Amino acid sequence: MTGSLFTNPRWLHPIAWWIWALGLAAAASRTTNPLLLGLIIAVAALVVSARKPDAPWGRSFMFFVRLGVAVIVIRVAVQLILGAAFGTTILVPLPGLALPTWLSGARIGGDITLESLLLAFYDGLRLATILICVGAANSLASPTRLLKSVPAALYEFGVSVVVAMTFTPQLVTDVDRVRTARRLRGRPTTGIRAIAGSAMPVFEGALEKSVTLAAAMDSRGYGRRGSISAAKRRMNSALLLIGLVAACIGAYALISAGSPVALGLPMLVAGVSVCIISITMSARAAVRTRYRPDRWEIPEMLVATAGAVVAFCFVGSVWLTLAGIDTPSNPPTWPALPLVPV
Repeated sequence: MTGSLFTNPRWLHPIAWWIWALGLAAAASRTTNPLLLGLIIAVAALVVSARKPDAPWGRSFMFFVRLGVAVIVIRVAVQLILGAAFGTTILVPLPGLALPTWLSGARIGGDITLESLLLAFYDGLRLATILICVGAANSLASPTRLLKSVPAALYEFGVSVVVAMTFTPQLVTDVDRVRTARRLRGRPTTGIRAIAGSAMPVFEGALEKSVTLAAAMDSRGYGRRGSISAAKRRMNSALLLIGLVAACIGAYALISAGSPVALGLPMLVAGVSVCIISITMSARAAVRTRYRPDRWEIPEMLVATAGAVVAFCFVGSVWLTLAGIDTPSNPPTWPALPLVPV
């Protein structure tokens, strides 16, 4: 029994993977240390390579990796072309174009300094790491199984969530399909002409499949509820809205580097608590049944706890102002590797 458990592991609960990935993303948002960000990317890539399913959404991780690389390149390019120059270590002296005083924070051209280049790279790497963590969750968690776990209070958004959650996996699948079709027809599969000829069929096919899945779920009674009074429905909706707003404010305060942790954590806890109350009240009116519901057992607890512990360590390190969480770019210094986040 033990051998079969480790040689052929079952699919974990999709919410456990999303909690783990969001924990890594929250940790990445609290640091600009390239060593720590690289470790987060390495952990996400290792877990995806070991546990991704043989399904269309399992191949979407590399799409997010390429998207992260593009984000870094764009961030560095914008800083070099339009960003304000600072620092004294000039790498490439270039002529610049003077701008009006009301655009004093921007420039066109000018000297390329090491300090501005490092600042842009650190910011781009942080955003790329967050995208890669989200891509890891998309590769590990089935979007349809995730929707099966959506509480009754959120069923009204089910069709929109289906389209949003399945669009990226279908997009990756359609890219391979269109590229193979163009290769069989003797048309180019790389370059500007290939991208221009493939973009519309890829987006159209991915959106059409997502909408078809949403229509199929709607025709099968997805989100159907029993009888409930209008006053109770309005109260549940108001509680859910208040809880979501409070949770968003708390999550933003925790993710934002300039917001105090003492504000974000209570707001997040209060918002989640109100949402749980609203979801519990709405679940009593649900009339749908579930075939083979996903289990939440010890592996799911370990995965979710791992993501929460990583986020807690990084947030705590920022709150305690431990050295090495942020790598300064002016003056340029070699990044340290603090032990607590590691």
